[in-house]
Amino acid sequence: MKNSMTFSLCLVLSLSLLAGCSGGDQTTDLAPPQTDAAAAAAPEVQSFSGEVVETMDAGGYTYILVDTGSEQIWAASNQFVVAMNDRVTVPIESPMADFRSETLDRSFDLIYFASRIVPEGTALGGGMGSPHGGAMGGGMVSDHAPTMGGHTTAADAGVEAGTITIPEGGLKIAAIWTDREALSGKTVVVSGKVVKYNGGIMGTNWLHIQDGSGSAADGTNDLTVTTATPVAVGDIVTVTGALTLDKDFGSGYRYATIIMDAEVTKQ
Repeated sequence: MKNSMTFSLCLVLSLSLLAGCSGGDQTTDLAPPQTDAAAAAAPEVQSFSGEVVETMDAGGYTYILVDTGSEQIWAASNQFVVAMNDRVTVPIESPMADFRSETLDRSFDLIYFASRIVPEGTALGGGMGSPHGGAMGGGMVSDHAPTMGGHTTAADAGVEAGTITIPEGGLKIAAIWTDREALSGKTVVVSGKVVKYNGGIMGTNWLHIQDGSGSAADGTNDLTVTTATPVAVGDIVTVTGALTLDKDFGSGYRYATIIMDAEVTKQ
């Protein structure tokens, strides 16, 4: 498993795995949509196949233990229908060593969080985010926070303009986007409604806030925040922290604008 993990980590770092993961903005796609010719020329996705010998659903994800014939490997993706003894193919993506799922109250020495898990014999396509059919699970294609386990909740709609009070000395979300270059590295204060929440992802909590300003069309209505403070969708919060631009977490998770390790207080 150590050799497999090392190979997988190198693979993740060397490929552009996601086309369209951004922190609430549609301006940071990592790659243009593939044409048929480009897809045909794309390198084959590395994967493993085998029989499902254990499966469970938790926190919006399906976890499966795959017996390849030579070893047993854990994988997960957004919740999908799978049965014991099904034969599946899993792309080698987003390995997580010593991963603990609080939802399952269980630890995994190594688990792959895959963009999709497909029936054995189904083509995986040209990489993560490719819109090819046949997928059983489509876990990692997201324009929000990384979804590597944990618990995810999201609101159904945005926030109406004028419903969120700007904190003293604070800024609107749209203003942060407009002046992001000048604000880079500086501490900003902003209030908003939590419209998406991912708890316990990569050792922190991820949330998206909106205050009714900005445009949903270009993503300037939404701001991504990481914090140690647990919150819930629907909470009105005030966020204080340094603004970071063009943050790349690897595995395709890149954010044009994000506030990391923020102090978050509920109103």
